[in-house]
Amino acid sequence: MLPEGFAAKYQQLLGDEATAFLASFQASGDKGFRLNPLKPNPQAVALDLDQPVPRSQWGYYGAVKGRQVDHQAGYVYSQEPSAMLVGAVAAPQPGERVLDLCAAPGGKTTHLASFMQQQGLLVANEIMPKRAKILAENVERFGITNAVITNETPERLASQFPSYFDRILVDAPCSGEGMFRKDPAAKKYWTPDYPATCAQRQREILTETLKMLQPGGELIYSTCTFSPEEDEQIIAWLLQEYPLTVVPIERTTGMSAGRPEWADNNPALAGTLRLFPHLFRGEGHFIAKLRLADTAPAVATPVKAAHKAKKGRRPVAALTKEQQALWQGFSQAILPAANYQHLLVHREHLFAQSVAVALKGLKVVRPGLPLGEFKRNRFEPAYALALTLSSAQQMLDLTTEQYIKYVHGETFTTAATGKGWFLLRYQVKSVGFGKLTGQTMKNFFPKGLRFVADIAD
Repeated sequence: MLPEGFAAKYQQLLGDEATAFLASFQASGDKGFRLNPLKPNPQAVALDLDQPVPRSQWGYYGAVKGRQVDHQAGYVYSQEPSAMLVGAVAAPQPGERVLDLCAAPGGKTTHLASFMQQQGLLVANEIMPKRAKILAENVERFGITNAVITNETPERLASQFPSYFDRILVDAPCSGEGMFRKDPAAKKYWTPDYPATCAQRQREILTETLKMLQPGGELIYSTCTFSPEEDEQIIAWLLQEYPLTVVPIERTTGMSAGRPEWADNNPALAGTLRLFPHLFRGEGHFIAKLRLADTAPAVATPVKAAHKAKKGRRPVAALTKEQQALWQGFSQAILPAANYQHLLVHREHLFAQSVAVALKGLKVVRPGLPLGEFKRNRFEPAYALALTLSSAQQMLDLTTEQYIKYVHGETFTTAATGKGWFLLRYQVKSVGFGKLTGQTMKNFFPKGLRFVADIAD
């Protein structure tokens, strides 16, 4: 059952189209997934690739099992089909500085990274700590090397990054009307006044967001709601308040133009994109792309006081001589061709940044790519590092039996020769690190991720 007042609102807005629109909420939605182009041979997955999602270069309709190796190794990411259009519209270029402001759980972050090809800087931010942790896990699984993950407010980020980013994605917190089929709980907190409350919060977020956008940069704004208050009316407000222009979004079958008549009748609003579930195989979405004028003056941003950090817990740029020796010993033995730059240590963990970026005073979940941890005169490589690799000096291709033991956290015997760290692969997909002692491979699959694999996978 739809919330009270919802049907009446859209009967008034949509007229004759309302019957088909409201009937679509009785149908089941479509699931989808994206392939990961950052992996070698990304189409080598045990999934049906015969139903591509329109306008999504790597997207397909279908469901993914969380316990299949394609998911565990980061070759696929489950994502609702309409949501894939947001990343496709953003389409950042390799080498750009990009911000995903409201990033959890990571679908759009991983999609942005797909376009960036591990080049440039991708800052993924999530204000809720628990959701920021989930974001970090998904970035890790996808094998992204150029991401920094923060857990901050838009205001504090704006203080740190004035006029900094080439492209910013704001997938704004919204009333969630477009998710009523996928997430029935969204119906419970909807009231006729809720969209207006969300719109006010969106304007506050966007006010800070514009402080971080370079002149000539692009802002991609999206919601998963049908509400004009949060969609066309927000874009109309932006066009009135800032030197922004709408970049028209190309549409294909089933995609609808924004409705200028639902805002201030500015014809430019027709260049935005709406996805209705009775017209497109997906949930409800709204997407707009805007460009800031090349001559736009930098917005003055007051500097906020830094968060207090415990002594010794801030990222530091320099490694000690001992740490440098341990890292070099590992990398020369296992990763002879690797060239990781902008190294820093945070709580004995070693990270590499693709672009040197100052993070002092910010709440940081992941300051760069995790390379490993220094432990009592030894270096232990990170699971995240393994998922970025396709090969290493020492590798072992696991049998099905060995893979099942590995993801369950068990040691196993092997006829492999050598000693020390090995990159472990299954079905030619990197799945983690192990350490060989004699004929026993010690298990370093993260404890929190261990599971019982289905042999059929």
